[in-house]
Amino acid sequence: MVKLVSFLLRHYPPGLTLKYERSNGSVEQKTIDLLGLEPSTNLDELARKVIDEEPLGLLVNRFDQVKKLLASLQEKTTCEKRVFYLFKMLRAHILPLTNCAFNKDGDKFITGSYDRTCKVWDTATGDELVSLEGHKNVVYALSFNTPFGGMVATGSFDKTCKLWNSKTGECLYTLKGHLTEIVCLCFNPQSTLLASGSMDNTAKLWDVETGQELHALLGHTAEIVSLNFNSTGDKIITGSFDHTSKIWDVRSGRCIHTLAGHKGEISSTQFNFSGDLAISGSIDRTCRVWNVSSGQCIYTMRGHNDEVLDVAFDFRGKKIVTASADNTARVFSTTTGACISNFLGHDGEISKVAFNPQGTKFISASSDKTCKVWNAETGFCLQTLEGHTDEIFSCAFNYCGDTIITGSKDNTCRIWKS
Repeated sequence: MVKLVSFLLRHYPPGLTLKYERSNGSVEQKTIDLLGLEPSTNLDELARKVIDEEPLGLLVNRFDQVKKLLASLQEKTTCEKRVFYLFKMLRAHILPLTNCAFNKDGDKFITGSYDRTCKVWDTATGDELVSLEGHKNVVYALSFNTPFGGMVATGSFDKTCKLWNSKTGECLYTLKGHLTEIVCLCFNPQSTLLASGSMDNTAKLWDVETGQELHALLGHTAEIVSLNFNSTGDKIITGSFDHTSKIWDVRSGRCIHTLAGHKGEISSTQFNFSGDLAISGSIDRTCRVWNVSSGQCIYTMRGHNDEVLDVAFDFRGKKIVTASADNTARVFSTTTGACISNFLGHDGEISKVAFNPQGTKFISASSDKTCKVWNAETGFCLQTLEGHTDEIFSCAFNYCGDTIITGSKDNTCRIWKS
């Protein structure tokens, strides 16, 4: 016997979490992914489908309630016409910035710098909340432990990672073991593990609770420059200058697949939300889509005439955006591998791209000192965010898509609100 306790909504990508109690008193939860929910979706039909396919019978006689929840999720899939304005310009560090990132709610963000520090900022006021000091070289990689946000991880050219309390600035652990610079890191979705990638050709998995190394991921023959967990946290993908990506089993640290086929260094990797596909961008001018279970290449996405510097899925995994040194971006269909649109307008290479949560727009950061906001379907430039006086290397949307952060070599970070 099971009893429904409560519903939880996940807006991006759309999902419905059911919290329920078993007859022995234990409380569990399960999430119904609704990746196909669109503004045009018939909610009556979807509600019936969700109720019919829920195996525990938790939703029987709850049609009106389910439909109302679906309507709330559907409302979030539309993105009104937003114009972004410069809200704050922060001269964040005394030496150049390396990276910036939001927490999940977007009310805080972090910046890393050549000045060996990471700073935590309040998005609403632009005030510095805390400075994380202790590294002996450049702070290059950084991340909040999304979705919780109480912890920050930093990776440095001093060969160490550090875990910090994001509120107090206390250094919780210094993670030692890499032989050279750390250039990428990320938390797993549960925030129990941290992965770090280094110029020493290895990645490592660390226990966040104890600061202990759990696994060294050995097998690449050149620098690891990209790594990401899948949404369940049981696999990790690494991208390397050895022209390959690898998919690893997190529990054992064993390599499941080597994704070989690119003819140049890998620049960027990512799983889609469902975890059945992965993408890799390369300086060979292509992006490849891989089947995660088989390790086979499904599509090779061509069209750029210079290095592909960044790749990203939208939240639903239906579209892929690529950024290139040829000054253009392209959006491809995940289903067909076809190019949906080519995005022209930058006068310098594009080093970073990111979709908004709804997947209707994306932003591009360029060496031409601008960040552009694009309609992801039409190729039309909606807005150009101007004001930086040097190359923009980092850009990100917050969770709701109403705030953008840009980081530049001009030593400033800019917050843009709509």
